[in-house]
Amino acid sequence: MMNRRHFLHLGLFSGGSALLPAAEFLPQSTAFIGTARFHQIAARAVAENWAALPIGERVARFGLAMRGTKYVAWTLEIDDRVESPSVNFNGLDCWTFFETALGLARMIAKQRRAYTPSDLLRQIEWTRYRGGVCHGNYLDRIHYLDEWFTDNAVRGSIRNVTRSVGPVARLTGRANDEMSLNPKLYRYLRANPALVPAMSRIEKQLERVPFDFIPKAQVAACEPRIQSGDILGIVTNRQHVFCSHVGLALRAEDGVCRFMHASATHKKVVVDKAVHEYLNAFKSHAGIIVGRPRD
Repeated sequence: MMNRRHFLHLGLFSGGSALLPAAEFLPQSTAFIGTARFHQIAARAVAENWAALPIGERVARFGLAMRGTKYVAWTLEIDDRVESPSVNFNGLDCWTFFETALGLARMIAKQRRAYTPSDLLRQIEWTRYRGGVCHGNYLDRIHYLDEWFTDNAVRGSIRNVTRSVGPVARLTGRANDEMSLNPKLYRYLRANPALVPAMSRIEKQLERVPFDFIPKAQVAACEPRIQSGDILGIVTNRQHVFCSHVGLALRAEDGVCRFMHASATHKKVVVDKAVHEYLNAFKSHAGIIVGRPRD
């Protein structure tokens, strides 16, 4: 029988939503890696009063605090069957990097002298799972970045500011079915092939949602309207998926808007080139979508 532990939120999420349970379906020894690093970063945030910063600046500050962390792929896939909110400060991929920075920034908005892993796991559950709730099932999780933007915008975690940042184009004529086409690449789907038809139905629903993005030829002119801490989804030219990568915007001291991300190329979290230069370095990159964090 599943070992389920429930914790109650100590505060309200954005938008005045009701108190919600935060579920941890796996032991923290499995679901939360790097506790010492977490406490170190959280203690620094308390000592330097990062809670007083605007939400975007907080997200960027936490992103920088994880700079140099080793890149590790598939850090969301932590079990064969049981889904649970998770964090890994010892290794990050692109998704867990941006989501952990956002979760930390939201966590410290509720000021305390110290924070626990469960405090962060509550925030991760809120953004990672459809409707903000994990029931222990793999399909509770939002697996595609386009859905993450839509779901979190509806619930007030972010604003999708893509259209206000720059001129957009609509992506058409493309399937969004990478996972159901390649289930053996995903640990849970490989172990539970009966989930694939349901995943396919989710993908077909996503394909019907209009998807607008800023083409990369327009990004340089748009960069002055991108803020530190904005979530930048990288739209791809590849078939079967809309977005292939994600990171954070960082307005550097020299005024350049740079792309901060967990990089498979550099094998760690880095502050990379200007956003438009990063896009131009890869033929497969088509443009960006922009999400602005909200408290």
